[in-house]
Amino acid sequence: MDGLNIRAFDAPDADSVWRVLESVIRAGETYALPADMSREAALAYWCGPTHRTFVAEVDGRIVGTFYLRPNQQGGGAHVANCGYITAQDASGRGIARAMCEYSMEFARRAGFRAMQFNCVVSSNVRAVRLWESLGFATMCRLPEAFRHPALGYVDALVMFRTL
Repeated sequence: MDGLNIRAFDAPDADSVWRVLESVIRAGETYALPADMSREAALAYWCGPTHRTFVAEVDGRIVGTFYLRPNQQGGGAHVANCGYITAQDASGRGIARAMCEYSMEFARRAGFRAMQFNCVVSSNVRAVRLWESLGFATMCRLPEAFRHPALGYVDALVMFRTL
């Protein structure tokens, strides 16, 4: 996407990142996080000590954010895990794709050998299609592992690709 800049999160970004996170957390449709999660708790999770957190901006405005971390410790630390959120008013503009492509290259350079998404909500069809188009395969389907606020219990997918 033209004009998109991806960079490391910095403390002054907290308010803008919270604005991106809040609507997705409150909706409760795509992340297994409490819908009433506080700003402080959400930022502590998103920017946790094992996370490398990034922001995507267009014309100086943060329009997306993601984190990258080891999926597991010890013998599983060579597999990366990421979470991505795009601002609602920036959806459909290629920002999530750009963030994922950036994260895969960053992870590869950092020594990760693969990337795994642990809980892709099956009803999030746009995300599933995007991850598949970027080479992720569904490794397993966890029946009714996510409680969607409107759809009830839906499957969660574990998706994986080598880097």
